[in-house]
Amino acid sequence: MRIVIALGGNAMTSSDGSARPEDQARAVAEAAEPVADLVVAGHDVLLTHGNGPQVGNLLLKNELAASVVPPVPLDWCGAQTQATIGALMLSALDGALARRGSDRRSAALVSRTLVDAADPGFTAPTKPIGRYLPEAEARVLIEHGQHFVEVPDRGWRRVVASPEPLECLDGPAADTLLAQGYLVVCSGGGGIPTVRRSDGTLAGIEAVIDKDLTASLIARQTSADVLVIATDVDSAVTDWGTPHARPIGEVSVAEMRAISRDQGFAAGSMGPKIEAVTRFAEQSGGTGIITSLTRIAQAIDGHIGTRVVPAVPAPR
Repeated sequence: MRIVIALGGNAMTSSDGSARPEDQARAVAEAAEPVADLVVAGHDVLLTHGNGPQVGNLLLKNELAASVVPPVPLDWCGAQTQATIGALMLSALDGALARRGSDRRSAALVSRTLVDAADPGFTAPTKPIGRYLPEAEARVLIEHGQHFVEVPDRGWRRVVASPEPLECLDGPAADTLLAQGYLVVCSGGGGIPTVRRSDGTLAGIEAVIDKDLTASLIARQTSADVLVIATDVDSAVTDWGTPHARPIGEVSVAEMRAISRDQGFAAGSMGPKIEAVTRFAEQSGGTGIITSLTRIAQAIDGHIGTRVVPAVPAPR
């Protein structure tokens, strides 16, 4: 079976959110264990990941040094964090596989995601990133071409576009590596935002692409059987935070669309995850799963987790 697993950016930090190098290395090593179990069980695995805390660190460095050196563009931040997290994952995954007696190897791709330069998000950016700044500090960055908005009683915060992902440009390379038996790390942080110019050439652009929607896209492009969005809960839940909260088990695409309309899952948390697995099941015919990292194998076997399938068979 071919499986795509999407890890959140917080899976690469300690439980208290610390993102020191040693915290990240330890967290990645822990995440590698259940992934290696799947590979040893005979599955082909592509791993993608978030990079929010890591990009946040780079943005802070940009802010502190803005009066000394020009800030690094956001697409460069994505590329840098892909490479850093990829290197950590390669060492952790290869070690976990070796301890299981497997000679399978891993490979990481610094990878781009195509977006439309005419996406409405570029003319009216709304995705907040980074920390709140006093006006004087924000003005330095505004002079470098960044967009900031003032939030009453909080300060100034940068906003960027969050365009729809259209194509994982390096998906064919990932597909080739999977076919050769590699455990592949690809499309981290939603991929490096890239546009196609009028002359056909490609260029990076400052934006943030939703990592879960890109995970759904790379899963479809590489003909995965299963997409797993690994999070910190065993399944998605209806009526979250109320006495009526209930886990969502196996549902059809149509049922999940109806649940989403009723529940209004938050755009900043469960909403994109629900949309990602539903799109995958709808457009590929595979199974989209939301579950915790340590219970992926059980979720794939159908024992736990939220599982979205094209259609649920009628009972006999």
